[in-house]
Amino acid sequence: MTESTTVPQRQIPTAHERRNILLVFAGLMVTMLLASLDQTIFSTALPTIVGELHGVDEMSWVITVYILASTIMLPVYGKLGDLIGRKGIFIGAISVFILGSIIGGWAGDMTWLIIGRAVQGIGGGGLMILSQAIIADVVPARERGRYMGIMGGVFALSSVAGPLLGGWFTDGIGWRWGLWMNIPLGILAIAAAVFFLRLPKTNRRRARFDAFGMALLALASTGLVLVSTWGGTTYDWDSPTIVSLIVGTVLAAVSFVFVERRVSEPIMPLHLFKKLNFNLTTVAGLIIGVAMFGTLGYLPTYLQMVTGANATQAGFLMIPMMAALLVSSITSGQLVSKTGRYKWAPISGTAIVAIALFLLSTMTATMPVWVICAYLAIMGLGLGLCMQILVLVVQNTFPISQVGTATASNNYFRQIGASLGAAIVGSLFTARLTDLLGQRMPAAASSAAGSSNSFTPDAVKHLPDAVREIIIGSYNDALTPVFLYMVPLIIVALILLCFLKEVPLATTIDRDATPESLEIDGANTVALVGTGGIEIVSETVEAGSRDA
Repeated sequence: MTESTTVPQRQIPTAHERRNILLVFAGLMVTMLLASLDQTIFSTALPTIVGELHGVDEMSWVITVYILASTIMLPVYGKLGDLIGRKGIFIGAISVFILGSIIGGWAGDMTWLIIGRAVQGIGGGGLMILSQAIIADVVPARERGRYMGIMGGVFALSSVAGPLLGGWFTDGIGWRWGLWMNIPLGILAIAAAVFFLRLPKTNRRRARFDAFGMALLALASTGLVLVSTWGGTTYDWDSPTIVSLIVGTVLAAVSFVFVERRVSEPIMPLHLFKKLNFNLTTVAGLIIGVAMFGTLGYLPTYLQMVTGANATQAGFLMIPMMAALLVSSITSGQLVSKTGRYKWAPISGTAIVAIALFLLSTMTATMPVWVICAYLAIMGLGLGLCMQILVLVVQNTFPISQVGTATASNNYFRQIGASLGAAIVGSLFTARLTDLLGQRMPAAASSAAGSSNSFTPDAVKHLPDAVREIIIGSYNDALTPVFLYMVPLIIVALILLCFLKEVPLATTIDRDATPESLEIDGANTVALVGTGGIEIVSETVEAGSRDA
């Protein structure tokens, strides 16, 4: 099929525009690093923190409350940014994040630390989503791939740096510096936003904020996270607490959909789900979140218990995964910006993730560590090809006036996938480990080894060889099948992504068009912004066979 019109030329930014974009981007990278570091920085410091603050029974909430608060706030920041502009909201989110860091840094007990982490999460959700949306404000989709790739690299860096920094602070100047370091970095990010962030003025619309929808979304999100966190561990799945939470979550979710259909400015507009590419990338992102965080959550424990590595060494052993993610994320972003073709990246990335999960399921207690690291590198390679390109596809599907809402909604489901992944893998792993230890451990050996709840890598090292081999084998056989269980799930995501429509990446930033104005007689369209207004250029080109 031949094109009925010419494709617009790519806009090449001037040296001054490129300098301004780079300054803005540097500030955004600082804020992305702040938000992503705080998801992982306490993973190695928690034993010390809870011991000092006398709150072992509240340990999980230090991390859970941050993830929960940031997840709930994602759609809120996305919608507010679209309605009233992103710069002021962005500076406000950084300020709230700093406030949470101060509260947590001066906490004298677990209650105040958890409150501080909740306030951090309220601000942190804005840092992540607004950074991605602001890039869409200043860089056309065709050029955006390289920036999104670097953002993926920052996330990879923080996933390794967080636990290492947490351990370093804990062993040195104190764990509170994991919070206090956010104050100067946050002030630097605010200064960068004030002086360098020049965003186009938003056509502010008078609209009533969807407070009822926000409340229902918060209830549904909280219920889902609590069910996935408590189910099968703190409470039995058939306990009244879990059953009540499940019923409450379903009711809140159904009520949320009912409300969103009727309010004038829904926090998560249902018309987003009319777009095929949005649905495909959202479901695929949720599945990839399950796989990624399910793997990240328990592989460090596996490496410590099975290979004998200590906590710091286990963190270093994860570097191949993050290094590969960093390289593939940046490289794929550069290739997408250069060629304008992007469908290949999430499809090939998802296929590689499936292969990596299968390889991880073949691990044995005697496998050389370098082989495990190679498998992790393959996993990182696949994830780097998927993560940020899926966000780019979502942003390219909607006009700039809805980019914040669409990006936030997509990230919301990915974050839910992350919570579910960590919880599901944890439940399966714990249940299998308990069964295997009960089956394999002789009574005499069990009394000598002590309770399985008290196993630590150091304690296992000093057990008799026969007992140690039983424990190591049980840890290996409990976790590796879980990776295999996730392979069919990833294949579902792979199949879904094959149906993506490769709509050309926009070469300009259309600030005024509405979704309806971009759909003319079913033809693909490109909106051009000129001095005389908006010109809609229609292109009837076979999907997937065109260059942007």
